[in-house]
Amino acid sequence: MIARAALDREIVDVDDHDTWVCRPHPPGEIRAALVGRRLTVAHRRGKSMWCETSGGGPVLGIHLGMSGKIVVADPDGTEVDGGDYWERGRAPGDFRYSRFALTFADGGRLMLIDPRRLGRVRLDPPIELLGPDATEITPAQFRAMLGRGTAPVKARLLDQHAVAGIGNLLADDILWRARVHPGKPVDELSADEVAALLRATRYAIRTSVSGGGVHTLEIVKMRGPDARCPRDGTPMSHGTYGGRSTWFCPLDQRL
Repeated sequence: MIARAALDREIVDVDDHDTWVCRPHPPGEIRAALVGRRLTVAHRRGKSMWCETSGGGPVLGIHLGMSGKIVVADPDGTEVDGGDYWERGRAPGDFRYSRFALTFADGGRLMLIDPRRLGRVRLDPPIELLGPDATEITPAQFRAMLGRGTAPVKARLLDQHAVAGIGNLLADDILWRARVHPGKPVDELSADEVAALLRATRYAIRTSVSGGGVHTLEIVKMRGPDARCPRDGTPMSHGTYGGRSTWFCPLDQRL
């Protein structure tokens, strides 16, 4: 949506006051680098986006984190809203959680709206460290991404250096659809399980995109102490894998 609504507009101001979201840059550093330039080309891989800038300027990197979204607002009140759901919702004109903003010469603004401050904005991000996009990964890349060793499969799915674009909710949905336990070591995955994980990855991403975000995935209804697996009625189990809160069906996602 940056490509559709924010390219080739002169930047006249930058709000980069949030030192956590804009780390490691001090306030004013991003502003000094971008004022007078334009965003010329936009790229995306997973939740990471980066924009080339005019005049040989720096690359502007934006990561949405868990709850961030990009909003481009024009002076006439028109808004283009892109990104994922966040729990409070957002009415048009509600910019309370703007953590970073570009102001254009025509009065429009591009903002990172992020209530949890889990997003990130930085200049010249290390794009080369990102894995392939989860929507474009090939079977060979997927097997290589899972790698070898005793790491739990959920941790590997969440590793943005391995594959870009899989967050916590998406990983739970993928594992549930593939009937793979989140704590299963990647070394113990069978060829059939790897194939099932790739099918589930493609399906979950396609479904979340068409539905409007990961909050539309079936797993969301199964994250809670009273939730049951819709396949077999078993109470869902909770644990921590890859350092993240995880819900899974203990009956058909067994170690």
